[in-house]
Amino acid sequence: MPLETGITVLAEQENQIVLEQVGRFPGLRALYWQGTKLYASRRYSLLCGELNRTQTGVARWEELGVYRPALWRRASAGSSWTARLCRDGFHALAVLSSGAVVGAVPGAIIVLPNGAKEFTLTHRITRGTRPLHIAKTPDDRLFWGEYFDNSRREEVHIYRSCDEGNSWDIAYSFAPGSIRHVHNIVHDRWEDCLWILTGDYGDECRILRASLDFKQVDTVLAGNQHVRAAAMLPAKNTLYFASDTPLQANHIFRLDRSGALAQVADLSGSSIYGCAVGDTMFFSTMVEPSAANTDDHVRIYGGGEHCGWKPMLAWKKDFLPMRYFQYGNAILPDGENGSGLLAITTTAVEKDDLATTLWRVAGTKSGDL
Repeated sequence: MPLETGITVLAEQENQIVLEQVGRFPGLRALYWQGTKLYASRRYSLLCGELNRTQTGVARWEELGVYRPALWRRASAGSSWTARLCRDGFHALAVLSSGAVVGAVPGAIIVLPNGAKEFTLTHRITRGTRPLHIAKTPDDRLFWGEYFDNSRREEVHIYRSCDEGNSWDIAYSFAPGSIRHVHNIVHDRWEDCLWILTGDYGDECRILRASLDFKQVDTVLAGNQHVRAAAMLPAKNTLYFASDTPLQANHIFRLDRSGALAQVADLSGSSIYGCAVGDTMFFSTMVEPSAANTDDHVRIYGGGEHCGWKPMLAWKKDFLPMRYFQYGNAILPDGENGSGLLAITTTAVEKDDLATTLWRVAGTKSGDL
C-alpha cells in the first residue's frame, strides 16, 4: 500500500520481544553504553556501572568525575523540579578508547581526561544550550551539530574534534536558509560514514550521508515531515529512523542500503531517542501534544528485522506544565550496548520522573544487526 511517492508500508510480523525489569535507579540519567559499562549522571556527577544479562542490578556505581557549573546551576540541580525547569545536568556523552569522556552540559562541551576527577570546559556554546548528541567514530573523532532556535535561519555548523574533545573546529556549515538546526549525527560502522538529521520544515527536513572528512555530503531524503527525524539506528543491511513531528502522525521507517524507504510501524508521538540491544531495536516517544499527536503517555516501541514493531512500555505524563518543566520523555543512551539489557531514563512522568530502569530483553542476539 503506497504511503506517498517512494514510500511503501510493510506489514508487521509477529512480535516475540519480552521485557523484564531487573533494576531501578532514582535520580540517575543513563547516557552512554560502552560494552557492558553504563555511564550515567546524577546532577553534574558522572558515574559508571558494570552490567550483564544475568545481573538483577549493578554491583556498584563508581563516580568517575564531576563538573562544576555556575553556583546557581549547582543550586537548581539540587531539586528535580528546578533541574527540569533549568534543563540541568548532562545531555550527551561519548567515551573514547583512551578512557577520556566528552560531555555536553548546558552552554558547554566538557572533557574528563582518563584518570582525572574533574571535567574541564573546552568549548563554550553560544547558540542554543547544548547539542542533543555527540557522535564518535572508531578512531575517536567527535562530531556534534548546532541545535538552536534559529528563527532567522542563519548558517548552521557541525563541529569536529580530533584530539579527544580538547579543541574544536568547524567541519561543515549549512548555508543560511537551508536548515533550521541539526537534530543528530550518527556514525554508521558498516559504511564508515556519518548520517546527519536536520529539521524542521519543508526542505529543511533532511537525512544526509557524509564522508568522515566531509568532502562528500549527499542528501538522501528531504522535503517532508516523514524525514524530520532525530533518532536513527544503522543496521547491517538497513537503517531505521523514527519521525519527530508535531504536524502529523509519526512512524518508524526502514531505509535499505539501495535507497528504498518503507514505513514499518506507527508511533503514538514524536520520537527523538533510539537504541539497539542485540538484534532488537527500540524507539521512545515523547508527550508533545498537537492536533496530530494526542497521546498523554511516553511509550517504548520494540522491533527489528525478525519481529514486528509493538508498543511495550508506557508512562503517563505528570501534572507539571510542559512549557516550563519539559515534555514527558524516555531517554535511551547512545553507544554500543553489549549487556543484553535495555536502559531507559524517564522524565516528566508519574512515578518514574528522573529515574533509570533496566530491562532484560528476551529474544535478542549478540551478533550484528
